[in-house]
Amino acid sequence: MSDMLKVSSNPHVRSNVTTNAIMLAVVIALLPAAGFGIYNFGLHALFLMIITIVSCVLTELIYEKALKKEVTIGDFSAVVTGLLLAMNLPPMAPLWIGVVGGVFAILVVKMLFGGLGQNFMNPALGGRCFLLISFTSIMTNFDCDAYTGATPLAQLKAGTTPDILKMIIGNTSGTIGETSMIAIVIGACFLILLGVIDLKIPGTYIVTFVLFISIFGGHGFDPAFISAHLAGGGLMLGAFFMATDYVTRPITKKGQYVFGALLGILTGVFRIFGPSAEGVSYAIIIGNLLVPLIEKFTLPKAFGKGGEHV
Repeated sequence: MSDMLKVSSNPHVRSNVTTNAIMLAVVIALLPAAGFGIYNFGLHALFLMIITIVSCVLTELIYEKALKKEVTIGDFSAVVTGLLLAMNLPPMAPLWIGVVGGVFAILVVKMLFGGLGQNFMNPALGGRCFLLISFTSIMTNFDCDAYTGATPLAQLKAGTTPDILKMIIGNTSGTIGETSMIAIVIGACFLILLGVIDLKIPGTYIVTFVLFISIFGGHGFDPAFISAHLAGGGLMLGAFFMATDYVTRPITKKGQYVFGALLGILTGVFRIFGPSAEGVSYAIIIGNLLVPLIEKFTLPKAFGKGGEHV
């Protein structure tokens, strides 16, 4: 009997998939959208990506060296944070914006709370929202050599319908990595095929958002209006690459559906009733903060503690 019983500390369910393999897959999946952003906006977008990623990696390295902690930059999580943050920046933002955002995302949101696995919100979104609050004029200026004027979501907010085909392809103004719906979906399909993410959160998020704007958007179930909202702004990037963050999403299946529905409702509220045309970043951060409450009500009951009989 003793040979059959193996006692060990948790975790009791293990996987051969490593953190750095998952993070590297995410980096690869982001490359189509990042590459299109460089093509769409020029070399400054590339320099902004590089400086933001380097700032994130160096911040994590310096912090861990200073406190004599294990160096974890090899897990690529800081690279993912830097790349996502850069893809959420205006294409002509000054390079120092990437440095400030990267330091805040890694130092304040991630490392001061214990590092990877302990952060209470997505670091890239935390950094972006910090920049939005601190440097609003810079973070809301999307003019560049290729595009001037209102973003597609701003046009929707003003009551005009932008060119949806251009939005799907990505030939519009916006942040570096959010404009091309096609490039984002290609990367998302790559992660789904690898089993890194599934459709529980992004699928529920998108469906709930569509239902919300169909009911409250003032246009009914208008395919053009819905398509413009889905292709515009950071909805697709947020749904597939930030809402699915392993650390800041619920761990239960029911909780993930609740989480996705909550994000869809919050994004709809911000876009339809709020003063801003966007709302994805704040929706996901608020959702992150509510994850402990969601898990409290969706965790299965322990056997013998009132759980259902098998």
